[in-house]
Amino acid sequence: VQLQASGGGLVQPGGSLRLSCAVFGSIFSINVMGWYRQAPGKQRELVARITAGGSTDYAESVQGRFTISREIRKTAVYLQMNSLKPEDTGFYYCYANRGPIDYWGQGTLVTVSS
Repeated sequence: VQLQASGGGLVQPGGSLRLSCAVFGSIFSINVMGWYRQAPGKQRELVARITAGGSTDYAESVQGRFTISREIRKTAVYLQMNSLKPEDTGFYYCYANRGPIDYWGQGTLVTVSS
């Protein structure tokens, strides 16, 4: 299983971005899919995740501003980010979980700055 993230870039505070993560390979038994981020000098943190059943969880800092979604066949997961703040800056990594294994995409950089 390989994941490929895209959609990062430079955006002004208050702006929006949509991150995409394409999943290649066997999607059999993929359960949770989601996004983590890592800001400069900080640990990687969970941003949002979505289960196979469609349940979602969000970090408190992005609640109400970000929305995670995925393709029904689990071939892609998305992160719509609205009302972006400078503290949202960082590398965003998508992942997919299957049993004891997490698969990771490469990071895509989001920079929120005026």
